[in-house]
Amino acid sequence: MLDVKFIVNNLDYVKEKLKYRNCTVSLDKIASLYEERRKIVFEVDNLRTEQKSLSKQIGFIKSKGGDDSELREKISKVSEIIEKKEEELEKTEEELNSLLLMIPNIPLDDVPQAEDEKGNEVIEYWGEPRKFNFEPLPHWEIGTRLGIMEFEAASKVAGSGFIVMKDKGAKLERAIINFFLDHNTSLGYKEIFIPFLIKGESLKGTGQLPKFKDDLYKVDGEDLYLNPTAEVPLVNVFRDAILKEEELPVYVTGYAPSFRKEAGSYGKDTRGILRQHQFNKVELIKITKPEDSEKEHLAMVKDAAHILQLLGLPYRIVKLSAGDMGFASAKCYDIEVWLPSYGTYREISSVSNCLDFQARRANIKFRRKENQKVDYVHTLNGSGLAVGRTVIAILENYQQNDGSVIIPEVLRDYTKFDKI
Repeated sequence: MLDVKFIVNNLDYVKEKLKYRNCTVSLDKIASLYEERRKIVFEVDNLRTEQKSLSKQIGFIKSKGGDDSELREKISKVSEIIEKKEEELEKTEEELNSLLLMIPNIPLDDVPQAEDEKGNEVIEYWGEPRKFNFEPLPHWEIGTRLGIMEFEAASKVAGSGFIVMKDKGAKLERAIINFFLDHNTSLGYKEIFIPFLIKGESLKGTGQLPKFKDDLYKVDGEDLYLNPTAEVPLVNVFRDAILKEEELPVYVTGYAPSFRKEAGSYGKDTRGILRQHQFNKVELIKITKPEDSEKEHLAMVKDAAHILQLLGLPYRIVKLSAGDMGFASAKCYDIEVWLPSYGTYREISSVSNCLDFQARRANIKFRRKENQKVDYVHTLNGSGLAVGRTVIAILENYQQNDGSVIIPEVLRDYTKFDKI
């Protein structure tokens, strides 16, 4: 959530920065409601002052044995006006807050100003895409031929958009999760095992609600949702907390299955497991002081990219444009892995700096040691990595002419086999 005072005091600047952010909220309406709220608060404060003054006068008249009936009638009328004004204030604040929750984060100044992925900037490449001496197969054909992926069984169990992984395929997925977690913890991230069901307040804290309610799976009759990304529970562990400055930065990592309806993506990536309703992901989270978030953001990108180096998978790093970033992001780098069947790089991690956007929504603060001032923290998140897409990348990049797939060396202690 943006600071409403900042919006009102910098209205033209905010409008310009949100030009490519698909913001459907009228910022002029925000400013109008803010002014209306300020006016009502001022009126209520004056009425309360009048109410106190009348109460003192009543006390004085009573002490002298006088008639206070006229003053009591006045104070009753003032109380009625205050009650109506407070109801009006509550409605105004509800409308203002509901609009503020729908405004995306403001992109940082070095974020490309463009409306979609065409404005993204490639920052660097690592590794050379493999040149095959045979026609490489897509992962869904590889997985089916090896008997490690079953699409029909998944459809029978849950419908389209799901996968059943079998035998060495299931072991590979589990091995990747464990490898990611072990690697992340070796870098200083603290592992947290999180709930897979999440309250609406948590989703509001990280920005999924109310904006993306259509993409969430909700438990009928309860304020519980299936986890859409481990970012949500990992950040909300710290909701309503005031951390000590010396506790920062906080690094955490965690695994969770993620569930998304993928609303608005109908017809995209229908073959294989690139886009699923359920997928595994290992998340990286940092909670930092505001002055440290930029350097911590770059470090997190390196942490996530290093995993692909260890796996020997070619990738590139892309700085996203304002129009291509996620709702809560102020700046985002995508790490895209090379997929032979697509003949291009596809996202395997998005690493975002959200500044204090989520911290304001989730009320996460820290107390500075020097002056005891309380400020909002900055939150950062990134996949470390998307597990299913790592499976795709391994199957496609390490496939052999005889139909087998070589397992990257760093995974063999986890899989206990070197080939599928």
